[in-house]
Amino acid sequence: MNKILFIFLYSIFAIAADGDVAIVKSANFIQDGDVSKLILDFDKAVFAERTHIKDDKQIILDLKNAKASKKIMRGMDTSEFSGSAVFISPYKKPGTKNDLRFAIQLRDNVRSFIENKQNRIILHIENRFGVFSKRKLEKADVQVSGALEEKDKKLNIPKTATIQDILQNLTLSGVKKYIGKRISINVINVSYPEVLRMIADTSGFNIIIDNQINDLPPLTLSLTNIPWDEALDTIMSLGKLVAKKHSNILTVQTEAKAREEKKLEIERKNLNKIQEPMVTKIFPISFSEPQSIVTIISDYLTKGGNGSSQEGRAKIDKRTSNIIVRDTVDVIERIRKIIETLDTETPQILIESKIVEVEDSYELRAGLGDRGLRAEYNPIADADSLGRESGVFSFSSAPTKDSPTLIAGAIDVYKRLTGLDFQLQLMETESRGKIVSSPKIITQNNEAASITNDQVLSFLTTRAATAEQSATTELESLTASLSLKVTPRVTNDGSINMKVDITKGSFSPQETQTSVPPKTTNKISTNVLVDNGSTIVIGGIHTTTTSEVESGIPFLKDLPLIGWLFRSAYNPASKKAELVVFLTPRVINQEEAGLVNREGDGLGI
Repeated sequence: MNKILFIFLYSIFAIAADGDVAIVKSANFIQDGDVSKLILDFDKAVFAERTHIKDDKQIILDLKNAKASKKIMRGMDTSEFSGSAVFISPYKKPGTKNDLRFAIQLRDNVRSFIENKQNRIILHIENRFGVFSKRKLEKADVQVSGALEEKDKKLNIPKTATIQDILQNLTLSGVKKYIGKRISINVINVSYPEVLRMIADTSGFNIIIDNQINDLPPLTLSLTNIPWDEALDTIMSLGKLVAKKHSNILTVQTEAKAREEKKLEIERKNLNKIQEPMVTKIFPISFSEPQSIVTIISDYLTKGGNGSSQEGRAKIDKRTSNIIVRDTVDVIERIRKIIETLDTETPQILIESKIVEVEDSYELRAGLGDRGLRAEYNPIADADSLGRESGVFSFSSAPTKDSPTLIAGAIDVYKRLTGLDFQLQLMETESRGKIVSSPKIITQNNEAASITNDQVLSFLTTRAATAEQSATTELESLTASLSLKVTPRVTNDGSINMKVDITKGSFSPQETQTSVPPKTTNKISTNVLVDNGSTIVIGGIHTTTTSEVESGIPFLKDLPLIGWLFRSAYNPASKKAELVVFLTPRVINQEEAGLVNREGDGLGI
């Protein structure tokens, strides 16, 4: 009975204790122009505290006495937006019972502030420095000034609109440009705090001075008509002081104190890492090699040391090709994004090529044949011994290349004229040819592929006789290949870089069956960058051949009107050949390979 009563009373106290805990109803991230907003809705009002860690480029938002479901506690990848926020990691704050923490990773350090609207908290983040005006940052300034009044009882009012830029310049490293109002300082044996207060009163900025600065030896200065920010920078260099900026407030402390605080901050971060819970997640790998993925993510796992016994691990299940990762929630979310980016379908590239060969030839034959005009005349022979008179006459309306004769005549005997023979040639030849070869091939990204088509031509050869063997006739063959070899690589912007080797071999007609056929080989080797689906001409060979052969009796062949009787037929010839190669690469699985960008207007959980 007592045990039941104890359990009942414990339940009542637990419910009462949790009654003040706020529940996170939703968490949404939106980008509104130059401002990004993290919007958190609760069932009741909560207290939120914002911390900016400049060294890590992080904004830490702590929620007091709040809880959230597993759905809310998932990380949000905001890197696809153009704003300053990259990733948002929610988790239970280490060492607390009911506190939540949202860690916002930034691309660069920008300003932010919290806006409370009843049961809603909105964290406003600049997407570029300088978006927020002073009016929007008044709340943050008031909170800080309340803490200052206890220490210094006075809040200076800046006397220049550029005070933020000046203080930002003072706290950064690198080349500095001083733009403050000019002042003069002439003091003897004055303490560092007094000189710093003089500059603060003149410039209007607020300063917090660490107590250790009082132990520094006094200053003797004579500075005339220099910018007040240059004077401040000089004094800080003399005393080996460092400064931190918040709004229009400058905190000045010694280098030793700054190093000590930095050391404590690192120890606090390491302690938080030690206290963060370890979780296990299984990542299925579909397209990549699991071992290569593990090699990459091993650099991002939590390392042991610094008093921490926790160490991230990643193992491979070869049977299912899964990767099992055990680490903190933040690391798991980071690894998930890495695996999603790397484990994509390998791009498949279709390469289509066209090899176009065009030939155009022209030939003209006009005049007497190769034998010219021949005849014999015998004035003293006996007429009976000359034989019978005979003659032949021929006409061709369609002379050919092998038989170009238009009119021919031959007379054996005509009185004392014997052996009369002539051929009148008149022939024009035009030839046009076009050959299109279209090899196609599909291959994976960064994988070489080749396709070959061979043309074999046979011919007879005769081996000369020897003392041991008589002459023999053998059949030999030659090969002309059409080959395409390509290695494509898809770039990040979707273009395709290709290393291409193309070979095109061909045969010319044989003069006789036993002659060796002339062989021609054209090769192209290049490296080109082509847009996906575009066609490019990667090479071309243009050849023009012109010839004209004429023979005859010197001087006589050049006589006007009758010179054609003493020379061979007029035979000009020309030949044109052109080879052009077109190439069209195309990725056939763009979406599956992750090459198509998908953009969204907002992200919520």
